[in-house]
Amino acid sequence: MRLTIVQSALAWESAGANRAMFAQKLAPLRGQTDLVVLPEMFTTGFSMNASALAEPSDGPTTRWLHEQAATLGAAVTGSFICAENGRYFNRLVFMRPDGGFEYYDKRHLFALAGEHEQYSAGNKQLVVDWQGWRIRPLVCYDLRFPVWSRNRNIPGAGETPRPTYDLLLYVANWPARRSHHWRALLMARAIENQSFVAGVNIVGKDGNDFEYGGDSAVIDFSGQQIVGISGKEGLFTTELSLEDMEQYRRQLPFLTDGDIFQLS
Repeated sequence: MRLTIVQSALAWESAGANRAMFAQKLAPLRGQTDLVVLPEMFTTGFSMNASALAEPSDGPTTRWLHEQAATLGAAVTGSFICAENGRYFNRLVFMRPDGGFEYYDKRHLFALAGEHEQYSAGNKQLVVDWQGWRIRPLVCYDLRFPVWSRNRNIPGAGETPRPTYDLLLYVANWPARRSHHWRALLMARAIENQSFVAGVNIVGKDGNDFEYGGDSAVIDFSGQQIVGISGKEGLFTTELSLEDMEQYRRQLPFLTDGDIFQLS
């Protein structure tokens, strides 16, 4: 599968400007990729101004994601501020070219920034099937909590165990002052889950004057970095091999020995 990560600066709380900017960046990818990953809150930046910026689930950003996916012939994913039933969610949408989509609401809300006071936490995990891959999308602060992302073997065809997912995605607005945590935790999630991991962050300053250094990366199932972008905007497309990962898992079947966690 061809995976594209997009690291960019964002226009603060300006959804239209950000959609236009990303449309221009993505245009050359038509027919050149299978999955495009955008950052967390890619239309606004990490804003707590939810009541003014929220969109309905069928609003302009979801329609834009469909337009981009259809044009590119690829799935496109990223999170935005969504309003539903009087509540606000940091919602990631995984959009397919045919307009079908699934979503994940961020579970771990960043209390240090007051996210828990403005947004409601999700409580459901998501695994997306796309082009023979099982993909688990998560959002930023989720990275610090390994039980929520734990991969484990589940019965497959003929009761042959198979892992829950093959690719773990993190979309983020992760400040530069804690960038060493970001880099270390992405690697740890790849190693412990024997999965490809893609982490997509932003660069520049946001409306609260926080600095972001990027450090977006794609890491393989053994913890080796395949792609890394630091300190600048950029798009990078790389091809991931499901066969190589499955062979590695057969040689080192660590997931079989993992603990079973039950979340409430």
